[in-house]
Amino acid sequence: MAQTFGVNLRGVIDLLSHHLYSSPRVYVRELLQNSVDAVTARRLRDPGAPAEITIECPEHTGDGTLRVRDTGVGLAEAEVHTLLSTLGGTSKRDELGFARRDFLGQFGVGLLSCFLVADEVRLVSRSAAGGPAVRWVGRNDGTYTVEVDDSARAEVGTTLVLRPRRDCDHWAEFAAVAPLAAEYGSLLPYLVRVVGADGARAVTGDGPPWDRVPGEGAADHRLRLLEYGRETFGFEPFDALPLEFGAVGLTGVAFVLPAGAHPGARQAHRVYLKRMLVGTSIEGLLPDWAYFVRCVVDTSALRPTASREALYEDETLLAVREALGGHVRDWLVRLAAAEPERAGALLAAHHMGIKSLALVDDELLGLAERWLPYETTRGVLPLRQFRRSHPTVLFTPDVDEFRQLAPVAAAQDIGLVNAGYAYDTDLLRRLAERDGPDTARRVEPRELLAALGRPDDDTEVALARALAVGKAVLAEHDCEATLREFDPVSLPALLIVDAEGARRQDAAQLRDTADPLWSDLLGQLVDDGSGAAGRLVLNTRNALVARLAEVRDDALLESAVRALYVNALLQSHRPLRPKDTAALTGSFLDLLDRAIGR
Repeated sequence: MAQTFGVNLRGVIDLLSHHLYSSPRVYVRELLQNSVDAVTARRLRDPGAPAEITIECPEHTGDGTLRVRDTGVGLAEAEVHTLLSTLGGTSKRDELGFARRDFLGQFGVGLLSCFLVADEVRLVSRSAAGGPAVRWVGRNDGTYTVEVDDSARAEVGTTLVLRPRRDCDHWAEFAAVAPLAAEYGSLLPYLVRVVGADGARAVTGDGPPWDRVPGEGAADHRLRLLEYGRETFGFEPFDALPLEFGAVGLTGVAFVLPAGAHPGARQAHRVYLKRMLVGTSIEGLLPDWAYFVRCVVDTSALRPTASREALYEDETLLAVREALGGHVRDWLVRLAAAEPERAGALLAAHHMGIKSLALVDDELLGLAERWLPYETTRGVLPLRQFRRSHPTVLFTPDVDEFRQLAPVAAAQDIGLVNAGYAYDTDLLRRLAERDGPDTARRVEPRELLAALGRPDDDTEVALARALAVGKAVLAEHDCEATLREFDPVSLPALLIVDAEGARRQDAAQLRDTADPLWSDLLGQLVDDGSGAAGRLVLNTRNALVARLAEVRDDALLESAVRALYVNALLQSHRPLRPKDTAALTGSFLDLLDRAIGR
């Protein structure tokens, strides 16, 4: 036998009114929404009907209550039961014409926000369809009463009355209500007034500020938009992009941040739904790569969540996100063509977003190549400029590897690019896919070794003994030595470790600290390779290396080679293994012992 759910209505009201909304301040928005929907419904039937909403604060009413009056369509007794006393009655609202896209309310729970600040809500309404006025009283315990009282209101429309709880008195004061009504409803097409002790204040203006004023030129319109962006977001916009997408009923303006923003920063867009503010920190309106753009938009097609403080993730929002992203992308392309220097400054400031988009867009890839700065052996400059002297871009995907190899590569006039930052390696590979494999490729450290000059025979003979003595020392570190002459002369040794060698060294380091099972598995990785993992390239032009030929003490030679290895290891920015640290300490101790004659 089918059973019905038991619902604790008081608990549901507490849940919705205290947990659905983020702050009691939203009750002003919900009351405005209900009144706007009522006025809209009446104007659809009678376009000449009055369209006014008045909020009277306790300073004006004098009895401690807040009253919201509207000239809307009003409610008959049956509609009061259906619309005010049925939570989430979307289908019933649709039958009565209140769930159409012309209306803000869609969920039938907005009135519950009143219980954030009051324990009782009183409402008097007279329907435009005729009939007597109706009085409805709802309480936070889930009960309500309805009675016909024809003397309660003479004109068509609705009056809602709240008596704030003692702990919420400040939410009903003019100083709180007027700014909130202006924030939420300043763009509404109807007259909204807030009345306090000193009279009434209109909070609605002349419509969306991004609409062109009659007779306003393009330059003046742009300046006005920039000023609006400055006031709204608190930064000086780099540019303002008017937005208009009729398919989803969206208008607005996008503001480009003038300086770099963190890619992980939240997108905080200001979104209006049918001219009512949804929120000032709405996310998901733009693609992730457009984190440097802030929007103010009004739309009639996007769906808010039940709390009306976020947007519902549906196909419409996905389409809007794609369309807005395309608009920003097209603007970037136009800017690069019309104002290249300005575009370069923008791309440098927001390179992370541009890089991520360039991975999938050839036109943006061209902009990135032309304007985005890269760290190279010829300084910081764009790839296109670098390619003028080095047609094949050799790059390293590791920042530390670049810093180790760059001085040597620069001295040999080998062009090298640091692609160790986010998206850089992928962008260079995309460049090679677009322009051919010879355009860009990863540099192999052994390529650099091949470019270094060999010393003369006499130098090799003089240092042969030092190499032979140091062979055992370097073998402990899976390394072998070789002689080369190169610039800079100040660099005594260069440690070159290829990708396979680095893999084996890392596995060996982990094996030393792993449990027996993992140690055996890692041992197979270490033993799988052949030959030394690294190569210590001694610079025969360096005075320290040249001095090794004069040393006859084998122990001193071992300490010197060990110190050269650790120095080169530190230069490569690779982590020190325990045996590397021991080698560093041992070489210093030996040299100190010799210095003090021990």
